[in-house]
Amino acid sequence: METIQPGKYVEIGYDLYQVRPDGTEDLVHQTDAEDPERLIIGMTPGLVEPLEKALIGLKKGDSFDVAATADEAFGQRSDEYVMELEKEIFNVDGKFDAEMVKVGEVLPMVTADGFQVQGRVMEVGKDTVKMDFNHPLAGSPVRFRGTVLLVRDATPEELKPACGCHGGDCGEGCSDGADSC
Repeated sequence: METIQPGKYVEIGYDLYQVRPDGTEDLVHQTDAEDPERLIIGMTPGLVEPLEKALIGLKKGDSFDVAATADEAFGQRSDEYVMELEKEIFNVDGKFDAEMVKVGEVLPMVTADGFQVQGRVMEVGKDTVKMDFNHPLAGSPVRFRGTVLLVRDATPEELKPACGCHGGDCGEGCSDGADSC
């Protein structure tokens, strides 16, 4: 049976809990065998470090229970990720989409670099929309409880996006100047 090591393709099912200051936990996200978290150890960006470290050495069927501080998980909340955006970028067919863009809604957005992010609408003004792009769990410790569903070698195609090229299309080489992904 294969053991999780850097470079391995892994699928996990888990429950993610937000840990409150009094130690109680609230379930905030679940994955399972039908919709597992898919990752490549050592290469998947944004993977919570304590979770990644705890997975090393585990095998298919093994369970894990990992706690992470706010700093280790999704970081602290930052005003840097709260932005005022021009209202016109929310226009559909030349008209502001008031049906979708309202306080409390979480909207998918795309950064200038082409990465998808989620933003929560904080305020809709006359000319701008105030959005919060902090992770919803920023500032909170978390706990992951789950099971390893699959461990195998990553395919060359799965390794391609890890070079930093968008969509794994590196052309003649990686954007960082390396010869290959």
